Amino acid sequence: MNDWPEDGGYGRGNANPQPEGPRRMSHVQRPQVPQQPPRQAQGQGYNPNFTQAQGSGYDSGYSSGQVYGAPQGGGHGTVPPQYSPGPGSGGPGRPAPDWRKRIKVGSIVLVVGVLAWGIGTYAWASSQMRNEVDLSKVIERPAEGDCTTYLIVGSDSREGMSAEEKKKLHTGSAEGKRTDSMMILAACSSGNTMVSLPRDSWVTIPSFVGSESGKSYPARGGSKLNAAYAMDGPELLVRTVEFNTGLRIDHYAEIGFAGFANIVDALGGVELKIDKGFKDKKSGADFQAGTQTLNGEQALAFVRTRYAFAESDLARTKNQQKFLSALANQAATPGTILNPFALYPTLGAGLDTLIVDKDMSLYDLGKMFFAMKGISGGDGRSMNIPIAGSAPQGSLKWDMPKVKQLVEQIKNDEKVTVESSR
Repeated sequence: MNDWPEDGGYGRGNANPQPEGPRRMSHVQRPQVPQQPPRQAQGQGYNPNFTQAQGSGYDSGYSSGQVYGAPQGGGHGTVPPQYSPGPGSGGPGRPAPDWRKRIKVGSIVLVVGVLAWGIGTYAWASSQMRNEVDLSKVIERPAEGDCTTYLIVGSDSREGMSAEEKKKLHTGSAEGKRTDSMMILAACSSGNTMVSLPRDSWVTIPSFVGSESGKSYPARGGSKLNAAYAMDGPELLVRTVEFNTGLRIDHYAEIGFAGFANIVDALGGVELKIDKGFKDKKSGADFQAGTQTLNGEQALAFVRTRYAFAESDLARTKNQQKFLSALANQAATPGTILNPFALYPTLGAGLDTLIVDKDMSLYDLGKMFFAMKGISGGDGRSMNIPIAGSAPQGSLKWDMPKVKQLVEQIKNDEKVTVESSR
C-alpha cells in the first residue's frame, strides 16, 4: 500500500540537482491489528500485558504503565523477558515466605501458650489446697532458723472412704483420726535432712491455747507424742514438737490414707527396692525381697506395717522415709510435671486430702517435694530422732543431748553430723 502522492515521482528519487522543498504528507491510517489471545512461550510464565502486537515486534505507541530496564540486544518492539515463578515464591507477584520470621512468631506463640497453661494450672491447684491449719494459734514459738522446716504427718483419717475401700486397704473403721507417722523435713542449703519422730516417743505436752475453743490449758506432763494430735489436732502437735525440740516449724502438711493411696495410683505405682520380704495381716502387707512397683494398696501396707519388725515403730519410720523419698523422686520429674495426663490426676488425688497450714503456698509444697527428692538422690540424709532407750507405757525416750545438737545444726544451716543409734 502506497500513501505517497503520485506527483512527479517525489519521494522515489529525482535527478534534479536542486534539493526538494518541503512537502506535506497526507494522513496515514494505521492498519488495525486483530486481537488474539496471548501466547505463553515455552518455559515462560504468563504475562497479562503480553499481546500479539508485541509478539510480532509491532509498537503501537501505547504505554501499559510498566517500566522495563534496557532490553537485552533489542530496540523498539523488544518483548520484555517473561519469568516463571521460582519454587516457594507463592505464585506470580508473591514474595517467598520468610521462614525465619514464621519460626520466630511460632516460638513466641508456643512460649505464651506454655506460660498460660502453667499459670492456669498453678491457679487451679492453688484453689484446691486445703489451708486449714492456723499456726498463728501456736504459742511461745522458738526463733526462726536458717532452714525451711516442714512437719509432715500421715494420719489414719478414713475421710471420704467407702466401706469397700476401707476393707481393701485394711484401714479398719475407727472414727476420727490419729497420727500414723510424723517427720521433720529440714530444707537447707547445706543439705536436706528428714528426721522421723516415732509416734510412741515419750514427750512433754506443754500448756497451749485450744485451736477451736481459744481457752488456755495447762501442761499435761509426760505422754506419747501422738496423744498431742488426739487432744487438739495439728496446732497442739506443732506446739509439742517445737517445745520438746526447740526447732521452729515453718509449714505443716498432713495426708490421710485415701489420699496417699490415690497419689500412688495416679503416678502408675512407685518403684521400690525391698531388702527383706515380710508379711503382716493387720496392714495386709505381703512382700518379697527385690525391686518392684507398688500400687496404692501395697504402698499403704508398706508404710503402715509395724508388727512384722522387731524394732516395731522404729523400723516402720525407716520404711516411711524410704517410700516417701521414692514417691517424691517419681512425682517431681519432667515426665509428671510437664505431662497434663499425669500431672492433673496426681495433683487432684493429693490435693483432695492434703491438709496444710494457711501460709503454705503451692510453691512451698513444691519445694517440700523437691527437698524429699533430693534426699533420695543423695543430697542430704534421713534418720530417726536419736533414741536413748525405753520409757513408760512402752514408749521411747529421746537422747536429748544429741537432739539439741541436731537442732542447732539445722537452725544454723550446718551439715548434720549427728548419728542416731536406731
